[in-house]
Amino acid sequence: MSHAYLAVDPLGEATSIRRYTIREKILSLHDNYKIKDESDQDAFIVRSKLWTIADKILLEDMNGNALVKIEEELLHLHPTYKILPARDGDAGRQLALVKKKFSFREKFSVNSVYGEYHLEALDFLGRSITLKKEGRTVAIIKRTLATLADTYEVEIDSDEDHPFILALIIVLNQAQHQDYSAASASNYLPGST
Repeated sequence: MSHAYLAVDPLGEATSIRRYTIREKILSLHDNYKIKDESDQDAFIVRSKLWTIADKILLEDMNGNALVKIEEELLHLHPTYKILPARDGDAGRQLALVKKKFSFREKFSVNSVYGEYHLEALDFLGRSITLKKEGRTVAIIKRTLATLADTYEVEIDSDEDHPFILALIIVLNQAQHQDYSAASASNYLPGST
């Protein structure tokens, strides 16, 4: 069971958050991730479908229940992804459209049913960013350099849809890897809106 913590956001308002660790699996044929809560218990698993041209990724709870689908749209100049609910009754409903914008810095457009999200860098290299919605910080994402695989420490406001926010972080990582697949150690999560 995940524990909630009491934090104070930059505006001085008390908020409850949950912490997760997203770790990409190293020895995997495709993009797969394991997500643990702050108690180091498995919380979610992320699996990608093999033998597809575009990314097709599924975020599941530990019982194997599909919660969120991520689908890459190929016929775009820049990486574009749809985040969809994976439950049977929600087929065809789109939760978000994520587009990488043309810029010399990493910029994304995130339009969702929950509102518009913006990314802001907390450090020069973009290893720590905030995810904001309507001017309010809803998540803080930090890339750790301790392992060979991509690892992110994430704090999410308890009022947010956690599987959705985690899927959004996976999308941002996927889009960035698509752009920098030839680069090695410089793969960082994007750091600005």
